[in-house]
Amino acid sequence: MTNHTAADHAAPTRQEAVKTLAAMIKEVHFAMLTVQTADGHLHAHPMTTQQVEFDGDIWFIGGKDTEQVRDMAARPQVNVSYSNPDKGVYVSVNGTAQLVEDRAKLDELWSDFYQTYFPQGKEDPNIQLIQIHANGAEYWEGNGKIRSLLEFAKGLVGGKPDMGENETVRL
Repeated sequence: MTNHTAADHAAPTRQEAVKTLAAMIKEVHFAMLTVQTADGHLHAHPMTTQQVEFDGDIWFIGGKDTEQVRDMAARPQVNVSYSNPDKGVYVSVNGTAQLVEDRAKLDELWSDFYQTYFPQGKEDPNIQLIQIHANGAEYWEGNGKIRSLLEFAKGLVGGKPDMGENETVRL
């Protein structure tokens, strides 16, 4: 895997970084949202990725009565991880969570999928919009499953594997 830093080449602009990340996470239907608990432990939860264009903010719908939402209210620094193994793409976004009340945004994000979790539909008083403002991200792009396995094997026998690209971007 090749690691890149700003010293290696000019850092991408925020707009370029957002566009790159948007393309990587576009087809990922579920993400892992990691929060810090009151005990200081990190706890990850699967969340449904909203089908809106990533613009530097990530949106989720959660329940006001959940420990996860209470943890974000108290400690808003979070991490969102995306994985698309078929394409060899892995993304880790660090950001700040904000609990939002916005009916227009709820209308935009709502799908019938949520009816299972919120029986009263969009009128359910337990619905909580969660906005994650991305501060930065790290991503890895592999060279495909077969090549990655071969490169990994090369590393096991003493060669230097090329596991693809690794990039860190500030948003």
